[in-house]
Amino acid sequence: MTPSSSRADRPEPRPRWVFVGGLHRSGTSLLTRLISAHPAVSGIEGAPVPENEGVFLQGAIPHTALSGIPGAFARDADQHLVEGSRHDTLETALRLERDWAPWFAPGAAWRIEKSPVNLLRTRLYQQLFPGAHFILITRHPGPSVAAVAKWSDEGPARLAEHWDIAHRLVLGDLPYLHACLILRYEDLVADTAGQLTAALAFLGLSTDGIAPPEAVRDGNADYPAEGDAPVSEVAARFGYGPRSGPQVGLPKDLRCRHPLREVREAVAAVDVLRR
Repeated sequence: MTPSSSRADRPEPRPRWVFVGGLHRSGTSLLTRLISAHPAVSGIEGAPVPENEGVFLQGAIPHTALSGIPGAFARDADQHLVEGSRHDTLETALRLERDWAPWFAPGAAWRIEKSPVNLLRTRLYQQLFPGAHFILITRHPGPSVAAVAKWSDEGPARLAEHWDIAHRLVLGDLPYLHACLILRYEDLVADTAGQLTAALAFLGLSTDGIAPPEAVRDGNADYPAEGDAPVSEVAARFGYGPRSGPQVGLPKDLRCRHPLREVREAVAAVDVLRR
């Protein structure tokens, strides 16, 4: 067998998975649209479900009206899915892939799926989809709480507490993840091109000749700061401070986890260049 015939006999590379997660109203839909505009990435479009969220398009992991409730789901320990949990099975992986496959364009190197609950499913999906990458987006708890309040019967204090619970779980999950990039909504709207470049670099994709596909506005402007309320220890860990004061930025140790140094360095180089 010649080398050329050997290569011809090889199966087509399987698409890789990137999962986007973040609390409701944190910018997951915006971020996913930006990334999926790249020709090497296919996203879910035109699905008859809220915000093209894949969690509604699968039957492997039950998603009832009690699942993924805005401002509440992180309080439910059963919605924090990790390796070794009851859904960590080959059957779950095969069913997810089968249910989602019709929504993606054939031939794309990457398939991107976003659902807010992915924020707490990274460790499970890492087991089900070896080589999966995760991009998580967070938003300052002040405007995050104000935005979610429109959808929730919970008061501001309970919603702020939920923000802390969810992001504390994220901090606990990060050491287990091979490939995870964290973005902040505030950075995305302030420098969309830079953050998109970093996200694509994380996926090993070039941005040559590619510009953000849509105009982006700062939704935080819809929720003016009231007073000078201090932020929690968890929020400070993500670089947030009182909204009336300067924000220190996302700490470097949270920004990018990846097994390949060249990828970590590519993301870091973008951050330095755009600073």
